[in-house]
Amino acid sequence: MITVTRLDERVVVINAEMIKMIEATPDTIITLLSGDTILVKEPVDEIVRRAIEYARQVRSFQVV
Repeated sequence: MITVTRLDERVVVINAEMIKMIEATPDTIITLLSGDTILVKEPVDEIVRRAIEYARQVRSFQVV
């Protein structure tokens, strides 16, 4: 899960694994696999960075 900020300053959490595509138009539009779109303040490269970091955390999880 990653946090993003909508244009009205509301912070929302989305499932990074549900991201289908990210567009800069110049606002950042995240399209989810469901077809829903979210308009956010963060630039595309920041969303990608957060999604990659999330994936690294998930894949490095170890049961002790």
